[in-house]
Amino acid sequence: MRLVVGLGNPGKRYKSNRHNIGFTLLDFYLKKLDLKFKKRIKYDYLISDNVIFIKPKTYMNRSGDAVTSVLTKYRIDDILVIVDDIHLPIGEIRIRKSGGNGGHNGLASIVNSLGSDEFGRIRIGVGSPKEKDLSNYVLSDFSKNDISTLDVVFDLLNILLESYQNSDFNQMINEYSKYKKSYSEKILNSQDR
Repeated sequence: MRLVVGLGNPGKRYKSNRHNIGFTLLDFYLKKLDLKFKKRIKYDYLISDNVIFIKPKTYMNRSGDAVTSVLTKYRIDDILVIVDDIHLPIGEIRIRKSGGNGGHNGLASIVNSLGSDEFGRIRIGVGSPKEKDLSNYVLSDFSKNDISTLDVVFDLLNILLESYQNSDFNQMINEYSKYKKSYSEKILNSQDR
């Protein structure tokens, strides 16, 4: 079984925050499949085609607690984490098979809990703060312009998640490579509006 972890914070207060893009993407993807999350103490989850999707309810800084809780219940062969990235412009996507936490507390918590950074991740650019401090910025909501860009991004991310769900990490990378140029052009067009 494979595990897809969308990072975010639980509760209405955080729902539209930049930091919650992992939650938002999973909600978007699974709604298109007409699937709904079930509840556990440390995470909301859904199992589909040998993949378990989770949204940790442990808050961002303790995301690793939810991941290890899943690992005690299920035999997981592969992990993919979806996370916001302030080092990337709005809508840019970076996919890695492993790597550091990039200063992201949710990733740091997972690395610490697993004792390893050998897991896949999709980083989604949320832009970087100009004057606000980092914490206020990631806990702020997206602007209307950002949302129109993210609509394009989520269409591609749906394709990538479907590829991961139906095949594996390498197939997902191949899909991204195939769509990257047209996706980049759509992003630029959406930002010109």
